[in-house]
Amino acid sequence: MTPLGLDPAKCFIGGAWVPPTSGQVLPLLNPSDGSPLCDIAAGAGEDIDRAVGAANDAMQGDWGRSTAVERGRILYRIGQLVLEKIDELAVLEALDVGKPLTQARADVIALARYMEFYAGAADKVHGQTIPYLDGYTVYSLRQPHGVTGHIIPWNYPMQIIGRSVGAALAMGNAAVLKPAEEACLTALCFAELALRAGLPPGALNVVPGLGAVAGAALSAHPGVDHISFTGSVAVGKLIQKAAADNIVPVTLELGGKSPQLVFDDADIDAALPFLVNAGIQNAGQTCSASSRILVQRGVYDRVVTEMAARYAALRAGPARADLEVGPLVSSRQKSVVEGFLAQGSDLKQVAQGTIAEDAPSGGAYVPPTLFADVPPDHTLAQEEVFGPLQVIIPFEDEAEALQIANGTPFGLVASVWTANGARQMRLAKALRAGQVFLNNYGAGGGVELPFGGSGLSGHGREKGFEALYGFSALKTVAALHG
Repeated sequence: MTPLGLDPAKCFIGGAWVPPTSGQVLPLLNPSDGSPLCDIAAGAGEDIDRAVGAANDAMQGDWGRSTAVERGRILYRIGQLVLEKIDELAVLEALDVGKPLTQARADVIALARYMEFYAGAADKVHGQTIPYLDGYTVYSLRQPHGVTGHIIPWNYPMQIIGRSVGAALAMGNAAVLKPAEEACLTALCFAELALRAGLPPGALNVVPGLGAVAGAALSAHPGVDHISFTGSVAVGKLIQKAAADNIVPVTLELGGKSPQLVFDDADIDAALPFLVNAGIQNAGQTCSASSRILVQRGVYDRVVTEMAARYAALRAGPARADLEVGPLVSSRQKSVVEGFLAQGSDLKQVAQGTIAEDAPSGGAYVPPTLFADVPPDHTLAQEEVFGPLQVIIPFEDEAEALQIANGTPFGLVASVWTANGARQMRLAKALRAGQVFLNNYGAGGGVELPFGGSGLSGHGREKGFEALYGFSALKTVAALHG
């Protein structure tokens, strides 16, 4: 049972907790020690069909007729309830995902902030009047798509619920959420809190289950009008292909291989915490993780030395220990990361953190590892690892730095560390990334900041007002009145 007294072996459909049609469940393991945590519902196509039907009913009922002000008030109440349950939700997220308690608590606060932001933004998405021919008045409206499907990953369940489901609800859509089978407990709690806050039945539905079963059914369902997916490139391709059969728009937020560019004139002391933390936060299981550090030759040795010292002090341990790094989400993900580490056997490993002595043997732990002098075309400099691993790459000048930074198929986030204002502006324009940070990285999460990428990082934008535009359809009205 969850802290809210919910049975995680049930789905949330039409405002009620119901068992999956098949009656089957999936075991959920604690990544900190490998022990059984609970069973979750093994939702399938029949459950997705019921959830889509409930969402459509909501669009035809009170939710579809609700005003933006009413939606905003409900979202605000959801945010307040989230904050009231901050301790319980943080512990649950730490148990489920494995992240340290401090990071889990920050995710709860971020979820509440998303609700607050979209509560305030709900009634501020305006159309336009368009000058046209004499005798016409032309204006545009932004209206909800209808039923939106949300398939979210296991690394940041609460944050991605906030930026995806929160924006969709603010625009008046009815949502069907398929959380990751590895981590869905806080998604279920969110559904209960939304119900308690007054969200009408069917406006939000949650169907846990395997991605290849429930996720596939949702992405291919003809009753879904828009799909939002965050996850791997491989699964993103499958979802986009399935949605194409129904001519449904898709927002894809996929992988990344995000660089930080450090120039000779950078404030190294200010940069160092960002250089390391952006790579090891959530054990590196972050699509926007900075896994490539590009450093100009003049400060290269210093950056390598000081990053190595910080890495050597890092410790990985169970979520309850609240160390710098927690376990990976599963033994399967651990095997993936260990495979990448093995591919780095030919590289110069300059530092490795430690696994805490009291870390349970059944936990999915990988020590944070730092490599230097890495060729830009090496596998570890090209592919997303999704683990606590960073590479340092030297460069000579701005032109080479840009070539290396743009030299992967991804384009999600980048950062530039330099005191040269002209260089900042040049690189901000030239870097292939959806977000570019100048003398910082991540901007503290930035609920308000549009987020998304290009290339293998996906397309479409989440967060900020851009997410509201993505979860709405633009309609043009032309009135001929003479």
